[in-house]
Order: sequence, then structure tokens, then C-alpha cells
Amino acid sequence: MTNKDITENTKSFVKNTLENAEGGHDWFHTERVYKNALLIAKDENVDEFIVALGALLHDIADSKFHDGDETVGPRVAREFLFKQNVDSTVIEHVVNIIENISFKSSIGEKTKFKSPELDVIQDADRLDAIGAIGIARCFNYGGFKNRKLHDPNIKPNLNMSKEEYKASDAPTINHFYEKLLLLKDKMNTKTGLRIAKERHEYMEGYLKQFYKEWNGIS
Repeated sequence: MTNKDITENTKSFVKNTLENAEGGHDWFHTERVYKNALLIAKDENVDEFIVALGALLHDIADSKFHDGDETVGPRVAREFLFKQNVDSTVIEHVVNIIENISFKSSIGEKTKFKSPELDVIQDADRLDAIGAIGIARCFNYGGFKNRKLHDPNIKPNLNMSKEEYKASDAPTINHFYEKLLLLKDKMNTKTGLRIAKERHEYMEGYLKQFYKEWNGIS
């Protein structure tokens, strides 16, 4: 089986697996990350096959929807790739990407795994968390968790531990300060940073308008 065949099989597997997923973590999110990853990869010295597989499988079983179990996604990906007869070194690389891609993985103790392919996919995933789509995903997930839009009496926590971040049920607006507005400065690649700057500015404009409307200022 060729790399192209495996990639197409992976797309079909992810589409089917995420058919009923929450709107911010569904196939369309994965597809956007996949496309952005391939775009960023053009300017980086990376293995595009690993980038493709890692991007497609990065959210195959997000721990947020599996009782916080961070082993599910890597296990599902490993089992699928093994059935596709993917080389073991590629499988291990993809699994390491899945285990280390999330924002919460950057909180506290730094990850011991790094690779150019992870850098590319991480940027692509973070780009989908900011800008217009990032805002939509943020409020979609907040609604899914029945969180308040905003509460002026609940201030953002900018010094959360990884466990506090995972357990947080703060209003959705707080998430802008606790994650989304921090992502621009966490970009790994020049292409990722260039795109992130524009999306970051869009979010800043959105927040200004949000507070004007919240406070009844025309």
C-alpha cells in the first residue's frame, strides 16, 4: 500500500470515527488542521507523510470527551496504523505527536518530545483555535459544557496548573485570556506566526466589541 493509499484510508477512518463528534472537534476541524499543516509544511524541512497522518489523527479521541483519559487517542491511532502496515518508526512518531500536541501539554513541565513534524501540526491545530473559527469553536464548546458566556466577577486564571486547566469550568470569555490570546506567541514556524498575527488581531477586535455590547455602549 502506498503512502497516498494510507493517507486516504486514514481520512475515511477519521470521518467515520468523528461522525457525531462535538462541532469544534469534528471531522471539519481535523480537515482544517490537515490542510493548514500541509500548507505550513511546504516551508519546513519535514516528512509530509508523518505530518499528514499526525494531523489527521491528532484528535481521533480527544481526552475531553473520554473522561480525561489521555491514553485513548494514542491507542486508537496506534491500532489503526498497525492495521495499515505502517512502519513502526512512523507509528511511534505519530503517537508521540498525538500525546504532545495539546495546549495543556505545554503547561508546567515541558514536553520531552520535539520534532519538526510536531511543530508544524501543533501550529496548524493552534491556528484553528484562534481567529473567527477559533471564536466560534470556543463558544460552541462553552455551550456544549453549559458554561456562562461571561461573568465580570470571575477573573481569568493566568497561572493554572495542567490539572486546574483540565478541570476549569470558567466562563467562555475567560478562555480567551487563559489560552486563545496566548497562542500567537507559542507558534513554532514562520508561516504559523504570520497567519496567527492576523487571527490574533481579529480576536482583539472581537473582544472590544463584545465588551461594548456587554456594557451597553453604542
